[in-house]
Amino acid sequence: MAPYFIGIDIGTQGARVVLIDAKGSVISSAEQVFPLNDQSREEQSPAAWWEACYQSLSGLLKEAARAIVGDIKAIAVTSTSGTVIPLDQNNVPLHPAIMYSDKRSAKQAEMCTNAALKYHNSGYTAFNFSSGLAKMVWFQETYPDKADKIARWIHAADFVTGMLSNIWGITDYTNAFKSGYDVNKYEWPEYLYTQLPLKKEWLPKVVPSGTVIGTISKDIARNFGLPEDVKITAGITDGCASQIASGAINPGEWNTTIGTTMVIKGVTKNEVLDPLGRLYSHRHPAGYWMPGGASNTGADWVTNEFGDDLANLNEQAQQLIPTHHIAYPLRQEGERFPFIAPQARGFEPGELTRAERFTANMEGVAYLERYAYEMIEHLSGEKVNAVYTAGGASNSDTWLTIRSNVLNKPIYKMKHVSGAVGAAVLAASKTHFDSVIEAVKQLVVTEKEITPEKELTEKYEVNYQKFLSVMQHKGYMKGGFDA
Repeated sequence: MAPYFIGIDIGTQGARVVLIDAKGSVISSAEQVFPLNDQSREEQSPAAWWEACYQSLSGLLKEAARAIVGDIKAIAVTSTSGTVIPLDQNNVPLHPAIMYSDKRSAKQAEMCTNAALKYHNSGYTAFNFSSGLAKMVWFQETYPDKADKIARWIHAADFVTGMLSNIWGITDYTNAFKSGYDVNKYEWPEYLYTQLPLKKEWLPKVVPSGTVIGTISKDIARNFGLPEDVKITAGITDGCASQIASGAINPGEWNTTIGTTMVIKGVTKNEVLDPLGRLYSHRHPAGYWMPGGASNTGADWVTNEFGDDLANLNEQAQQLIPTHHIAYPLRQEGERFPFIAPQARGFEPGELTRAERFTANMEGVAYLERYAYEMIEHLSGEKVNAVYTAGGASNSDTWLTIRSNVLNKPIYKMKHVSGAVGAAVLAASKTHFDSVIEAVKQLVVTEKEITPEKELTEKYEVNYQKFLSVMQHKGYMKGGFDA
């Protein structure tokens, strides 16, 4: 089964590492949680990340057979999009990592958007507080004394990649995207350092995800008993890593991950331009485009409201579908994808049984997913040919059945869908295979396929149109997809 590949995922709450073989089987995995506090959504310690990563790697490799460790070929890292770190000339952090979830840069995000719209005629312009660029500008304005010592800015995945390889100043398309990099022209646009308080020399070299940037440092190799020729590749953002693990890597293939929120990502031949900013497009490692969007609606309500009886509720729901109840399980104020409605509020009919509520809310998320894919086809002019799935919602066979019949498309669930597995597949993509497309074909294993049933699909078609009518009546959606 040699060679073997390691994927590392630095998440918000901990580090996870996996070891896969050349057939895509997970040989072993390990993880360590971070010490979190009230400030962890704003700032985290890169040193704590590395310690958790180091301990996880140590545990994983101690469990692996000596022959396997000797045949490890490559390592890749994934982490959160929009998390950035300023480094000094010795590649030591000048400040804790500024997390993607830190809202303190909202004012600077508006400044970045205005500058992009005024001085830049292509690329990403919808910067918000979660974007790396806004955080860089915020740091420059907030800590001018530290800013004078900056040698470069890096992203979360870049930090661990640098610690593994001792190679700094290189990032990938997906991480650079929300730091202002133009993935259409393959350049850092001038407005970043002529109109914003940044310096050109702070910005890293940008390469496709999976590009080999060097080999593991000799010290790390010696400490772990790894070969000194283990290749280290450019990383990828967590959402794109999960997309790779899901199998959605060819044009026309899409992934829906329903966790706390619903995130949809796919592959198109051409860049998808959305004037309303609901979708944005990463650059695919093979040159295609990877559009995506994230809803405020998802499956947060499942655990919070029904988590004590899920097995029983899923069995009851299987007997209830399709219901004729229209529900929209938004559990916060406002929606951002697949439509923008700051005034949106969740709703469901009154006087339903617990099982009916549970089922109707699952159906509501499926209707929202269908609307998203119809909007995507409208904007892209390209067909959605296949839908792959991940996230906690994919563990419910009843929910998979609902979604397949609402979408009237097969849904594919992969065996291993974590970001760490996606990073391991990425590590193999240009070290053992010719491309990430070939790597996914060989390494991503299908667990199950759910296909629509004609009678159920016809009933859900009626209910879906009813859902659209209710949402339009409430003023959350308008006619068409451009309004």
